[in-house]
Amino acid sequence: MCPQAAAGRRRAASRASGAHNVCRLLARRAHGFYARDAGVAHRKNLGLLRKIMCQESTKFKNVWTTHSASPIAYERGRIYLDNYQCCISSIAQEPRILYQKPKCSKSEKIEDALLLECPLGEMLPSPSDYTSSLIVLTVQNWLLRLSADSGKILEKIYLAGSCCKFRYLSWDTPQEVMIIKSAQNKLPAAARQAGIQQSVLFYLAVFQVLPLSFIGMLEINKKIFGNSVTDVAVSNGILIVMYSTGLVRLYNFQAISQQFMEQPFDLGHEFNWNGQVGVVGKYPFGLPCNIKITGIYDLCIILGGGFYGLIMTSHQQKTSKLLILCCSYGFMSS
Repeated sequence: MCPQAAAGRRRAASRASGAHNVCRLLARRAHGFYARDAGVAHRKNLGLLRKIMCQESTKFKNVWTTHSASPIAYERGRIYLDNYQCCISSIAQEPRILYQKPKCSKSEKIEDALLLECPLGEMLPSPSDYTSSLIVLTVQNWLLRLSADSGKILEKIYLAGSCCKFRYLSWDTPQEVMIIKSAQNKLPAAARQAGIQQSVLFYLAVFQVLPLSFIGMLEINKKIFGNSVTDVAVSNGILIVMYSTGLVRLYNFQAISQQFMEQPFDLGHEFNWNGQVGVVGKYPFGLPCNIKITGIYDLCIILGGGFYGLIMTSHQQKTSKLLILCCSYGFMSS
């Protein structure tokens, strides 16, 4: 082997071994080696954490133990116990209680929660908007914004009456647009036996956050999306519709909202909608269903520079890993 090749192999081996050194990885991160790819940075951070925790010289000491009657949640250095009634800071050397609320009744049970952080460099209407808060959804269809440090109620919005039960909170755009999804609507056994059909499967309510503002609410209807719909989700501006056959369809959610928006509404304003008069977000009226989809709109999703109206996965067993891209424009009738 020539001296130059041997030296090259030694340098490569040195680089490979150095890449596994925690100090070297931290130095590379500080110099911005992973700044262009958030996914790479996240994987490197997890790798660093694993190396530190799993090395043989690391020893762990039990400094604190607690119990909760309900599942324990964790958000940005805060531990939530007993259905979010107790909040504990885990940042200090020893965890400390930030707040402890009285035990709530079953009608006040929290179904889901999201942590809301203050955006940087923006003017906000209320001083409370500049601190972290917790968005929670209760079993009685109330949406509450709580102070993350004290548990105090900052905002309170009533979503809907008995027509649906909202259960899930998620981000469409993290820290910007929030989606509230209902549980799947199911008719009682007696109604099904009587031949009554349930066409509306889910309700989706869309909110802009900080300041909290109502964008719209829509139905996921069998007559529009098909009889075999099993679940829906919204993420990064895409409406994801899943079917019992294994089919998945993706649509441009923002364009659907704009296309089928019948009338915009603001929280706290009076409205007259379909014979109902009330205040948006107040009991007992809640929110109007102001996005009415009359046909499945094929909206462009940009992939690799091309424009595609509808994206779906094949549900055939032999081609289960195939992604079908259909280029089309206009409306698809139900």
